[in-house]
Amino acid sequence: MKNNAAVKARLEAQLSELETRLERLKEDLAEPLSADSSERAVEMEDDDTLEAQAELVSREIASFKRALNRLENGTYGECVRCGGEIAAKRLEARPEAALCIACASKEH
Repeated sequence: MKNNAAVKARLEAQLSELETRLERLKEDLAEPLSADSSERAVEMEDDDTLEAQAELVSREIASFKRALNRLENGTYGECVRCGGEIAAKRLEARPEAALCIACASKEH
């Protein structure tokens, strides 16, 4: 596996990006709804979409935090299910990956 400092920096940068994105979503959701009923209906639909996006971003944040914990514990790059090695190309594409390809494909 490549340099832990580089991996940590990449994970932290992506985590920071996700946290900023989540904050923007929360700010958008905190905006008061319009007094106009037709406009309010559209805004409520938009809020549903924003809430779904915020949930996905929150899950991604949790994945990146778990990856950073694995890096600190020396288990980064090991599949959390079978203990096998996660391919370098998979980690390059998805640095937060916790499962090897074989275990990940069993989930879907």
